[in-house]
Formats: sequence, C-alpha cells, structure tokens
Amino acid sequence: MASSPKSLKSDQASNPPAPVVSAPSPAPLTAEEQHAAGLLPASHWAAQPLEEDVTVDDGASSLGSFTSTTASLTSSIYQYRTVHGRTYHGDVGNAESWEPNDQRHVEAMELFHHAMMVQLDGKLYLSPLDKKKVQKVLDVGTGSGLWAIDFADEYPHAEVIGTDVSPIQPSWVPPNVKFEIDDCNLDWTYADDSFDFIHMRMLAGVVTDWEKLFRNAFRCSKPGGYVESLGSGIHLLSDDGSVKEGTAMHQWGKVFGEAGKKIGRHFTVYEDDLQRKGMEAAGFVDIEFKDIQCPLGVWHPEKKAAERGLWYKLAIEEDLEGYMNYLCNLVMGWTPEETKRFAAHAKKEWNNPKIHGYFWLRVMYGRKPE
Repeated sequence: MASSPKSLKSDQASNPPAPVVSAPSPAPLTAEEQHAAGLLPASHWAAQPLEEDVTVDDGASSLGSFTSTTASLTSSIYQYRTVHGRTYHGDVGNAESWEPNDQRHVEAMELFHHAMMVQLDGKLYLSPLDKKKVQKVLDVGTGSGLWAIDFADEYPHAEVIGTDVSPIQPSWVPPNVKFEIDDCNLDWTYADDSFDFIHMRMLAGVVTDWEKLFRNAFRCSKPGGYVESLGSGIHLLSDDGSVKEGTAMHQWGKVFGEAGKKIGRHFTVYEDDLQRKGMEAAGFVDIEFKDIQCPLGVWHPEKKAAERGLWYKLAIEEDLEGYMNYLCNLVMGWTPEETKRFAAHAKKEWNNPKIHGYFWLRVMYGRKPE
C-alpha cells in the first residue's frame, strides 16, 4: 500500500540534521551499449578543441550554505544523496529524480518557471477552467513551488497542493497553498473525485509508467475536472541542417534518451506521444493539445520566438551541469571533466547564431466526463 503524502509543515523539529548520504551507483552504460545507441564516446568531447573560452560553472561554491537550512529537520526525506558534490532527494517511494535539489538548482528552477510562462504567453495553464468552480488543485512535481504559488494568487479561494520528492519549496506562501512530499509513481492516496484541476509540468525522466500516472489523475479528478500536462521533446532539430550529425546538440537527445532508458524513466514524452496515450487510456475526453516550437538561443527572426528561445537558454544555462550531472556522471559513467566538456560544446553551439536549433513543447489537457 502506498504511504500517504507527507506534509512539510508537520516535519519541523529541533533535533540535529539528518546525514547526507552518497547515492548508490547504477551500472553505467557500457561502451558497446553507447556505441549501439549512436552515442559518441565521452572522451570525444575532451579531444575536441573549443575555439573560445566557454566555461560551465559546476556550482561547488554555492553548496556550502544549504545543509544549514535543514538543521532542524530529522525525517529521512532530508537525508539527501550526493553525486559529485550535488545533492539529490532522499528515500521517497520509488523516486529517482535526476535533478539536484541544492540551492543552485532551486534558483535554476525558479528561472525555468519564468521561461515556461514565456512559452505560454504569460499563462499558467491552457485548460478552459471556470474560475468560479475551481476549489481544489494539485500540482504534481511542483519543484520550487512557484507554479503552485502563482496559481494560488490567481485563485485565492482555491486550495492548492504541490507535491514533490524534495522539500525545497519556500515556507512563506499564500495561505491557500501547502506542499507535500510524495512520489507520483506510487498509487495516489487522495480520495476519488478530489480535484478540479491537476497540473503536471516537465516530468520527463521522472515517470515510470505514464498510463498509471494518468489513471491516478483520472481517479482523483472531479467529474468535469481537467488534467493538464506540459512536456517536451529531447531532440534538438533544425530545418536547415545547421544542427549537424556528430555535434553536441545532435547528441543531446541521444544522451538523455539512453540515460532515461537505463533508469527506466523515459525522456521521450513528446516523441512517443505519452501524454495523449496516457490520457486516452485513462478515459479523459475533449483532449486538446498545443505544440510550441521553442528555439534554443536567440537566432529566430521573429521577436516572440526569439524571446522564447532566450529565456529557455538562460534557464538551462543557469545550472547546465546540474541538469547533466546525475545522468552523465552516474548513469552514463562519464567523468565530471568529460561532462563539463560536453556541456561546454553544447553551450557554444546553441549560442552560435548560425545554428538554428529548436525543440518541441507540447501542452495537452483533457476532461474527466461528468
């Protein structure tokens, strides 16, 4: 039986901090497996010259103050794991999140929230909600909690719950917001017909079974309620061939794709149409979607598209190595230096205005029949 979500407000205590433990190491991909997947060896990136100085800050200097913020917390959810100096969530269900939870990455998440708002023209969601009827809302994988906080400000009479495997959300929040520790891959313990709106954003590499995820969401939605999922493709594309085979941008999706397969949490949400398949299998109706082309960088001649690309680039670069650390160093078996070199090549390429790379975002929502 799945355990109930753990409220953060009940976990305050005046005891010594829980220890930080090292993350167990999954068996990395072998050289043969990487070659079969079309991946260049990690040593390739160290051998490629960088014509100009492109640095990727590993954020080591930003980690020192984080442990003090958990000094009064004793639950096992605060026994963070470490991978090459970055911290990750503790033991929560079957979770294996690949994003760090240290302060450097929290700041990157906050910038990422703004980048996602820019993609949606300043909107928090696209579902056709009736403001008068929205009373209870769930944000799955809330991360830094900013989406839940912004939604609570927009809907002050609604109760908003944000769930995540890391307790990194702020304590000063609107009175109608609360955060809970929970693994979305488990059976949800919320009652049937609980929520008017369930929101999910960028859960690639997190979910083990997308159909189960949407079954949980369907059961917990009120009749007439909406579920919305925002996901992205992992492959960086170009219409003019400027993202060339063998470049870091061309390899980007391959690296994330193979690492996701290794941990059993696929990144190919857009490519495999997992949102639509999950919603249809669960029983949602009136399913709608919007695909958004997001340039990577500021090369696009249209102002709005260039703005989307700028903010996404800034968000990724805020902690580029944090996004790559777990998957490249632990799962793929690269060295930290090899990961830094790959990141530097990728950053150099998408900052080159002659390389017109982009990827796809998809927002999909559906309604539970009444």
